[in-house]
Amino acid sequence: MIDEVQKVVISLPATAEYVDIVRLNLYGVASKMGFSYEEIEDMKVAISEACNNSVLYAYKDSDGMMEVTFEIVGDALSITVRDEGESFDSWGMAGERQALHNKELNEAQIGGLGFYLMQALMDEVSVVNDAGKGTKVVMTRRLMKSEEKV
Repeated sequence: MIDEVQKVVISLPATAEYVDIVRLNLYGVASKMGFSYEEIEDMKVAISEACNNSVLYAYKDSDGMMEVTFEIVGDALSITVRDEGESFDSWGMAGERQALHNKELNEAQIGGLGFYLMQALMDEVSVVNDAGKGTKVVMTRRLMKSEEKV
């Protein structure tokens, strides 16, 4: 049986005032799925970091938008934060997917600690910087049931 995909997409100004709206949407979707309060709080920190990167780095002094997609597939919640501003190239070459798992905390560049935090709080994190086309952060967290059925 193929899991039905449920999707919620919001588009909002890439300003700090709107990050709370994203967090409220996350709370609604994640609580409906059955995530615990602690799991939701972890995800709120991760999504705030992703949104803050768009707010702080994507559009510099101009106005811009960010799009946040909550996608439910089976027991997984996938959250995508996308902007079309300048790519925040915290990990080296634009367009490459890189991780901090094999690095020491002190090797993370300034501004890269948010990505480190996202990786610590979510099951999967990928960041794609596309020069001139913005940044896409995709974070996934799976719902762990107390008794897994086989």
